[in-house]
Amino acid sequence: MRASRLLRLLLLLQNRGRLTSGELARELEVAQRTILRDVDALTEAGLPIVVLQGNQGGIELGFNYRTRLTGLATDEAEALGVTLGHPFPVLEVLGMGKAAALARSKLLESLPDSVRTAAETARRRFRFELPSNAEADPRIAAFVSAIRQRQRVRIRSKSSAPQEIHPVGLTLTGEGWQVRDARTPDRGISLAECEDINISARTFEVDD
Repeated sequence: MRASRLLRLLLLLQNRGRLTSGELARELEVAQRTILRDVDALTEAGLPIVVLQGNQGGIELGFNYRTRLTGLATDEAEALGVTLGHPFPVLEVLGMGKAAALARSKLLESLPDSVRTAAETARRRFRFELPSNAEADPRIAAFVSAIRQRQRVRIRSKSSAPQEIHPVGLTLTGEGWQVRDARTPDRGISLAECEDINISARTFEVDD
């Protein structure tokens, strides 16, 4: 968590210039004393952080330090902005909503000023509110964990005998969620058909 916050702090200073500890604290939703500790950590890591005192003071990056993402044309930046603004409620279902918001913020802050402005303008102009058939289901979070940890799962379905699967993916189709088994990757297993699941401590091997 702290590493992520330090990166966001660095990107804010890089793209917005001098900011006060209060402004940074509001952006990062932490206390000002946390910002000051983070600034000390970045300084100790060798980054050129400058702290200026007084009414016009603040925190800024020295020596024209830059780590920006470049190479995007204006129309590409606009397309990126619309993509970032597109709602993906399924991410919330997968437990990735907060991570997605942080990633979006970091990506936008890493863009050069003109490109970031084009992306943010397009994001405001073209917005979508789409219904989702991604219903909350506690089994989804369990499968997400099993897929990440490569844990075997035993399922009991409505239409077949209990079976053990090696879950390697989840797919949301018009008919609902499907689980992909490493041993039969071309045939999805409907989550709606799964009555019970049991996550095993045993793992499996699969080629990435």
